[in-house]
Amino acid sequence: MIVVSLTYVKSTAEADQHMEAHMAWVKRGYAEHGFLASGRKVPRTGGVIFARGPRAAVEAYVATDPFHVHGIAEFEITEIDVTTAIEGLDILKG
Repeated sequence: MIVVSLTYVKSTAEADQHMEAHMAWVKRGYAEHGFLASGRKVPRTGGVIFARGPRAAVEAYVATDPFHVHGIAEFEITEIDVTTAIEGLDILKG
């Protein structure tokens, strides 16, 4: 599993200017790039995406995020080898 953590480096006002394009990118991520879950950080300092797939493919797709393209957020990508999960979340396992 891949965890993508976005941290805003610009104001939320600037993020909001690109939110519609970012959300279209997220929606495409679910349809085409193995996204499993996503949401805002609380407090609103960025967001987190859980995805499956080859790390290189996820990294390449992240590079196309409008938040990345416009320098709105920094991205940290972490790969996790999930070995244990509650019933119903077996999709997260390696």
